Amino acid sequence: MTKLYIAKANVTGGRNGHAETSDGSLKLDLATPGAPNAKPGTTNPEQLFACGYAACFGGALEYAAKMKKVSAAGAIVNSEVALNQDDSGFSISVVLNVTIPGMAANDAAALVQAAHQVCPYSKATHGNIQITLRANDTEISKAA
Repeated sequence: MTKLYIAKANVTGGRNGHAETSDGSLKLDLATPGAPNAKPGTTNPEQLFACGYAACFGGALEYAAKMKKVSAAGAIVNSEVALNQDDSGFSISVVLNVTIPGMAANDAAALVQAAHQVCPYSKATHGNIQITLRANDTEISKAA
């Protein structure tokens, strides 16, 4: 395996602390989701994961479209990352809703499923969390 890139970040203070990348391009304060005393402008790990997954999935969608020799121009990936709690503790679940303007429903669903197979975030979470895939607002699958 060839490493193409290594991202480095430091966090102090956990969910109510400060996060910063090693190159200084990202610096932000963190707050627990829904914390009543959270200061304005803070974010949380779920929001960061939602952004990262959506961006990664968008790249995978472009790759899958290129492999299938179709266009996914103007595609939008909306991600929802839920923080859940049950008797066993905390977990997250994800909904990825991909909108591909002008693409037929079956073609959009096939492309989203192909992207899910190559997306590094999808591979990393496979079998670990509930992921719901949607194409043009229609649910196409739930994958663990």
